[in-house]
Amino acid sequence: MTVLEKLYPLAQEVYAQYGVDTEAVLAKLAEIPLSLHAWQGDDVVGFESTGHALTGGCQVTGNYPGRARTADELRADLDQALKLLPGKKLRVCLQAHEVDNLKPGQDRDTFTIENFVNWLDWAADRKLGLDIAPVYYSHPKLDMGLSLSHPDAAIRKFWIDHGKACRRIAAAFGERLGTPSVNNVWVPDGFKDIPADRRAPRERLLESLDATFAEQLSEQYILDAVESKLFGIGVESYTTGSHDFYLTYAAKHNKLICLDTGHFHPTESIADKLPAICSQGGRILLHISRGVRWDSDHVTLLDDNLLDLARESVRNYNGKNIFFTLDYFDASINRIAAWVVGARAWQKALLIALLEPQGLAQDETQGDFTARMARREAFKTLPWGTVWAQYCAQNNLPQDAEVLAPIRQYEKDTLLTRG
Repeated sequence: MTVLEKLYPLAQEVYAQYGVDTEAVLAKLAEIPLSLHAWQGDDVVGFESTGHALTGGCQVTGNYPGRARTADELRADLDQALKLLPGKKLRVCLQAHEVDNLKPGQDRDTFTIENFVNWLDWAADRKLGLDIAPVYYSHPKLDMGLSLSHPDAAIRKFWIDHGKACRRIAAAFGERLGTPSVNNVWVPDGFKDIPADRRAPRERLLESLDATFAEQLSEQYILDAVESKLFGIGVESYTTGSHDFYLTYAAKHNKLICLDTGHFHPTESIADKLPAICSQGGRILLHISRGVRWDSDHVTLLDDNLLDLARESVRNYNGKNIFFTLDYFDASINRIAAWVVGARAWQKALLIALLEPQGLAQDETQGDFTARMARREAFKTLPWGTVWAQYCAQNNLPQDAEVLAPIRQYEKDTLLTRG
């Protein structure tokens, strides 16, 4: 009998004393979808082979060997990461410049599902959901740092057509794979210094969004989201697509509001936004990263902010109102390890939240804030780690301490051969 086989029944007994069925919790955890962000594997560079510089505030630091240079290499890297993750409903989210089968001279405004058919076949073969995000950066038509809010109607039309194309691609993903594809719109538009007119760019963005979403596509196949940002590199003073702008737009037009945990003030609670929005019927695309000071691209770790976010996710999630996607890009470390460590951290945070015994809310309702505080502290020492170890074992996956071995072997056999 292994150590885990001895410990897990004891952990079950501990949680049973609090009325928690650990097997039921693990079954529930397995059903919560999580979308892996493909751009961690290619440093947000994409595969257009046009030589476009990385612009729009998407700075990636580090030169760890083995970056995926083609869609085939990226799919192989994702395969390796997915092998090390538990859960029945894993997904992958693409950015549109991670395109495959690009025709000579073709630009983003004419993308079709044919440009992504290899991705679609790959996802179907692995029974994965597939999401997408249009790419409004790293292109000459991101002019003056503006895309959908540009004063030039021709430039706006290019980006509107790109957004329309990605929506049709997302709908094709959803129809083939049998699960709605989340199509997330984020634009880097803004100004480095204080603008003379804060309203006009937002009016142009509003018109561009309306045009982008004009085609009626079934939510059976596609879910549209809009994403804000507090500021970006090169747009420190004004962001056209601010949180206030998009929250209002999402509510008015029945879109998902994307909350990126690195796109707000460092002291602002993103967890608190979940009940505020969900209590009014709003739907959320949650981009999970770890903000460090003003940076959003750090690998997710099991810290207090993540635990708070997971608790509010569990309390407000009904299977149709919150959609979870990782979003970070770190090229200073092994990219596959970044996927695996970050995804497991989020899954562990969800597990801790799901295992949390009832009683805190009752204490609060009764005005017994002392009991609420004491009970919350007591829950921190419950043996959730043993339950997580059991979850990995049930899925025939290595434990956290063992997960680097297959990653290092893949690095030796594949990543280091890429030059």
